[in-house]
Amino acid sequence: MADPRAHAALEHRGLHQIQGPLVFLRGVEDVGFGELAEVIGPSGRVLHGRVLQIAGDLAVVEVLQGTAELSVADTRVRFLGHPLTLPVAREMLGRVFDGTGQPLDGGPPPLPAAMRDVNGEPINPVRRAYPRDCIQTGISGIDGMNTLVRGQKLPLFSASGLPHDALAAQIVRQAHLPAANEPFGVVFAAIGVNHDVAEFFHKSFQESGAFRTSTLFLNLADDPSMERLVTPRAALTLAEYLAFDLGMHILVVLTDITNYCEALREVATAKGEVPSRKGYPGYLYSDLASIFERAGRLKDRPGSITQIPIVTMPNDDITHPIPDLTGYITEGQIVLSRALHGRGVYPPIDVLPSLSRLMEDGIGTGQTREDHSKLASQLYAAYARVREVERLASIIGQEELSEINRRYLQFGEHFEREFIGQRPAEERSFTGTLDLGWQALHPLPDNELTRVSRELIERYRGSAAAPAASADPPAQQG
Repeated sequence: MADPRAHAALEHRGLHQIQGPLVFLRGVEDVGFGELAEVIGPSGRVLHGRVLQIAGDLAVVEVLQGTAELSVADTRVRFLGHPLTLPVAREMLGRVFDGTGQPLDGGPPPLPAAMRDVNGEPINPVRRAYPRDCIQTGISGIDGMNTLVRGQKLPLFSASGLPHDALAAQIVRQAHLPAANEPFGVVFAAIGVNHDVAEFFHKSFQESGAFRTSTLFLNLADDPSMERLVTPRAALTLAEYLAFDLGMHILVVLTDITNYCEALREVATAKGEVPSRKGYPGYLYSDLASIFERAGRLKDRPGSITQIPIVTMPNDDITHPIPDLTGYITEGQIVLSRALHGRGVYPPIDVLPSLSRLMEDGIGTGQTREDHSKLASQLYAAYARVREVERLASIIGQEELSEINRRYLQFGEHFEREFIGQRPAEERSFTGTLDLGWQALHPLPDNELTRVSRELIERYRGSAAAPAASADPPAQQG
């Protein structure tokens, strides 16, 4: 974690105060914000911390491994003169690390190709390239309706009890680039997850073969909460090296951002800061932005970083500060539905509130297929009509509905079961997903398809009528 070549530093003996995960020191000089520190407890064990605040000669240090074994009188602190760094190398692919980059798989620490500040470096907006080109996840609710684009940050909004972990694992197993000759990898950061969830992710990636081109950062629920503040930054530091130094296209999955924000609130409370909405610090927006804005593409570099942060909404409240602020920073959202989950639909993606703002720039001729944009628009419009008909049926009863409204209900049932719904191990190509979309429209007459041209209807509607067109053979991960 720390650069072993760090120079010997002045040692401070004794603390002013210990409060939760923080230690307070008096008489500190020439120390900078974010500087790395070694905190040595009475047993001689060396813990790592970083400077959170400087006020005169008072320094506040967050201890990443927790303060349970420290005492005010017998604790020593050394400031190392540089920020928290992470050794990065290509050989970190296929490995498992804790939230600070220490190996958890029994292997040796990686031989570093470089040491990088976990906070990253600000990207000059002029150097950013506009996100284009798609990433195929093999999941129709994403690929067909909310396509993921390289360099995009597209959060997944879920809630307690919904299968976001299974969906995240499926995305990691199946995600690849349409062009097989481009290098692709996944960096997965699990933040504050239970042991069984961590084991599920690890086993799922290994069994699928995706682990060969993936790196797993694990911060467990019983790990110190301060480590959660470092975990996503450590994962993104490796992703930046793989993408912008080695030219790879990297998909970063961060779960669960809510656990990260809870740790941030804990630190803010320990520092005595004035709370904002729901007790979270007033800088929650800028702190989340410092994570999400590390996604993107550069004009002078071949690689890219694409982010899928997963947010579990407390009490299913999409207006809660965490999903609310996340939505302002990112380029859309994928929303999971408790109602669809209750009806046995997996993955329960509610396409109406879901949105990929960059979808139009990554699909169409030369990317997916010429009918993609118009077909997605037609499916959105038809499914919105289904919701209206369902509300009407709840008032007057289905037997009083017109023939065309009954057809819309047939479309809605087929769309949810056959297009949105798929097996957890089922991977669909873009062609298979689009053919399923045309199949779902089968109950509706041509004059109801106002978002697609007559030419597209004649070209694709008939060819998609047979069930055999539902999916292509799974593609290999790049």
